[in-house]
Parts: sequence; structure tokens; C-alpha cells
Amino acid sequence: MEQNLTLDQIQNFKGKYPKQLWYLFTVEMWERFCFYGMRGVLTFFMVDQLLLKDDAANLQYGAIQAFVYAFTFIGGIFADKILGFRKSLFFGGIVMIIGNLLIAFSPQHMFYYGIAFSIIGTGFFKPNISSMVGELYHEKDHRRDAGYGMFYAGINIGGLFGGALCIFLGKYYSWSLCFLAAAFVMIAGLLTFLFTKKYLGPIGDSPLLKLPESKRKFREIAVYIGSLLSIPLIFIMVKNTDYTDYFMYIIGIIAVSYFIFETVKLGEKSLQKKLIAAFAFIFFYFLFNAIYEQSGGSLSLFAKDNLNYNLLGFSIDPNVVNNSSNTLFVIVLSPIIGLLWLWLAKKKIEPNTLIKFGIGFLFLSASFFIFYYTKFFANVKGITSLNVFTFAYFVTTIGELCLGPIGMSIITKLSPKRLFGMMMGLWFLASAFGQLAAGKLGAEISRSNQGVTLLSKLQSYTDGYYKLALYALIAGLILILISPFVKKLMQEVK
Repeated sequence: MEQNLTLDQIQNFKGKYPKQLWYLFTVEMWERFCFYGMRGVLTFFMVDQLLLKDDAANLQYGAIQAFVYAFTFIGGIFADKILGFRKSLFFGGIVMIIGNLLIAFSPQHMFYYGIAFSIIGTGFFKPNISSMVGELYHEKDHRRDAGYGMFYAGINIGGLFGGALCIFLGKYYSWSLCFLAAAFVMIAGLLTFLFTKKYLGPIGDSPLLKLPESKRKFREIAVYIGSLLSIPLIFIMVKNTDYTDYFMYIIGIIAVSYFIFETVKLGEKSLQKKLIAAFAFIFFYFLFNAIYEQSGGSLSLFAKDNLNYNLLGFSIDPNVVNNSSNTLFVIVLSPIIGLLWLWLAKKKIEPNTLIKFGIGFLFLSASFFIFYYTKFFANVKGITSLNVFTFAYFVTTIGELCLGPIGMSIITKLSPKRLFGMMMGLWFLASAFGQLAAGKLGAEISRSNQGVTLLSKLQSYTDGYYKLALYALIAGLILILISPFVKKLMQEVK
């Protein structure tokens, strides 16, 4: 009977959360293990094993991450128009597994080949779970924010273990074992999806079900083949970051043009205003990521060389802390902040979504001021406090939780159902440009180091974090100031 569930039966659930939410976040949890595990080792691996300089590794990191998120936009469109969320997710998972196995086979020689496969795979996998979560709720269901909040917290369990375990395995045991672990957890994620997809009813089905099967299959196979044929091109562009810039500028123009086309095509002014408001959220999400996403780049290299191993009296590897503390704090703080919003709502003083975004930027700014202040806790060799560094991540996480979970939710609230995939793709494309900008900012921070000592590196990196703190502060204040205008565009959406 479960496979015959209708959308109404799924959406008319009792309690706070639909049971399908737990299945989807379990699948995403395993993918997050793989993603955060890979992300956390990229710059470290490139500096330690491929012998790249810090600035070059930051640029490569930004390029890889930019491609990962850019292809979520493309994957979202193909899911909307041809594959449906389910087939897109399954195809992406298979390609990600192949990518990780290639690197595991020969980390130094197959790294860029495996990365090219992983980029395509993540592009087809990543946007679709979030879109399916949105479909579990009626458009006006007030429980949607809570659902995305729980989803956001749950998937970070995967990020916590992936971020910690992969760098630990690579650094102290074997890089092959590191990437093999990422492949195994993706296999676990796909198996989970296969066993639970029957509970999703019609959610995620192909949009072309009304077409004759032969025509539908032809289009689906064309997407699969075209995606795989693009892998050599991605390989070339990832290795040469100049090509990455050209690609990103082109896809940025195409994405904005496509967004404008779909907005105009809607015809209805009310819906158009909502999409423009959604685009404002997406733009500020880009700015947030340009600053926030130093964790896998410059902060990873800072942790590698400039931090001690003492965290609250325990000896722990700084890169493990760098890769996993944020996700640990997300798990701990998500329910607390969720309860805070509910308490404020009962008191009728809950800030609107725009103000929450602005508050997120202010906390982001505060965290980078703390990263800057680590310089005042350093010894004469340039080694500074892991405790202060970790506290900065605690503050960063509060900012992220004011923005990340509700961001995905507000995009689905403001978007017509048929454009869910495209808008979630744009949300992740904002991450792509944010990642690219983060890599460039991290490279500039690295280049500012004019010396060869750890003390000079400490100086250049912390000075760079001071500038990032100022950028975040300015962006947050601007967002709060323009909130009345954007609120009018949102109309009844809160």
C-alpha cells in the first residue's frame, strides 16, 4: 500500500514531522559524510601530496567547489524537465561513487579524474533531496521551517563524522582509505534510498510520465550520456583555474537570463514579485558563502600550520576540529535556535526572515573578528590557541543557523512548485559563486604572506580574516536596511 500513497496523504501528516523526512535526511546524511569528508581534505591533500603552494591550493579548492555547486543548478534543471528528482539522485550517487573509487585507487595520479566524476555526481544528487523535502508540505504549512531545520541538523551528523574521519584516515593512515570510506558511505546512502523511496508516493517522479516510454527513455539516456561526455572538459577546467573563471561567468549569465525568462513567462505580477524576493535571498547567500567558506580553504591551511593541539585540555588534531566543529555545533545548536524562534513567535517578537539573514551576517562578522584575534594568543613561533579558533566556529555556526535552514525553506515558499528545482539550483549556484570567491579571497590572504615563517603566515592570515569580518558586517547592515522593501515583494510569505 505504501507505494500507492498520494501526495495529499503524505502532506496531511499528524505531528511535527512527516515520516518521509527521516528517510530523506538519512540518505542526505550519508551524502554529507562523503561531501564534507572530501571537502575537508582537498586543500590539505593538494598542499601535502600534490605539493601545491597555499595560494594555488586555495584557487584549486575554490574552482572545485564552484563546479560542484554550479552543476547543482544544471542538475536541478534536468531533474525539473526530464529525469525527476529520484532518477537524478540515483544517477548522481552512482557517478559520485565512481569518482571516489578512482581517487582511492591512486590518490596522487587519479585525483583530478575522480574530482571530475564527483562534480557531475554531486550536481545531480545535491539539489534534489532538498526539493523533495519541500514537497512533503502543503504550500502554507507552517511546519515547513521546522522540517527544514530538523533536516539541516540531521544531515550534519554525516558532515560531522565525514569531516573528522576522512582527514584522520588520510593524515595518519592512508589517503586511499580516506577516499574509499567516502565511496562506501555513498553506497550506504543509495541503498537507503532504494529501500525507502516507496514511501515517497509520487514525489520525485519524472515530469515526462505522460510521454510515450520510448521518447522519455531517449531523453533520459541523452542526459546521462551528455553528462558523462562533459567529464573530460571538467577535468581540464578544474586543473586550470583560469578556465574555471570563464565557465562560471558564462553559466552565471545563462542562469540569470534563464531566471529572468522564467519570471517573465509566469505573467502574474504577484508570483514575479515573490521570485524577485527569492533572488534577493539568493544574492545575499552568495555574499555569505564568499566569506563563510574559508573553512575548507584558508582555515584548513591555517589549522594545519598555526594551531596547537590543545582543546579544553585534550590533545586533538586541529584539522579534525576545523572539519567537524561546525557540524557538531549545528547539531547541538539547531534545536536550541529553533526553540528560540518558536518562543519569540509566541511573544510575537520573532524577527522576519530578512532580519534573520541580517543577524546571520552579524554573527559571521563576529566570528571572523575572533579568528583575527587568535593572533594575540600566539607564541613566538606563530602557534596559536585551538580553543579560541574553535570558539570562532561556535559563533560562525550561530550565524549559519540564522540563514541556512530558513534559506532553503523561504526559497520553496516563494517559488511556484514547477520551478522548485530551478530555484534550489540557483540557491546552490549562489554557493558556487561564493565558493569561487572564497577561493580567490583565500588565495589573496595566502599571497599577502611576505615571509617564510609561521609567524609571518599567522600575521597575513589573521589580517585577512579582519577584512572578511568588515565585509560581513557591512553586508549584514545593508540587508537589515533594505528589509522593508524586500518584505513588500514577499507579500503574505513570512
